[in-house]
Amino acid sequence: MSKSSKSSVRPLGDKILIKRDEAATKTDSGIFLPEGSKDKPKTGIIEAVGTGALNTETGARIPLSVKKGDKVIFTSYAGTEIKIEGTEYLMMSEDDVLAVID
Repeated sequence: MSKSSKSSVRPLGDKILIKRDEAATKTDSGIFLPEGSKDKPKTGIIEAVGTGALNTETGARIPLSVKKGDKVIFTSYAGTEIKIEGTEYLMMSEDDVLAVID
């Protein structure tokens, strides 16, 4: 794959792909934080969503309650970190999302 090509990722089922917000580089009082002490944010933007969970009784898809572009809050240890073309993302289940930020 050449560097100029843009790959796309399509999550399956109830999975979603999130680009985590950037970690704060300094405190509210202006103190710069070293790399090791930065907390990983528990917020991000949804980049892609799956087709929804499968209802095993009817065979129908259960639509997700989140969509691409939503800003969300997720649980602390949610998801699997993946890197796509140098950008880090989280792949997680919709169940790991706690809220949508309006």
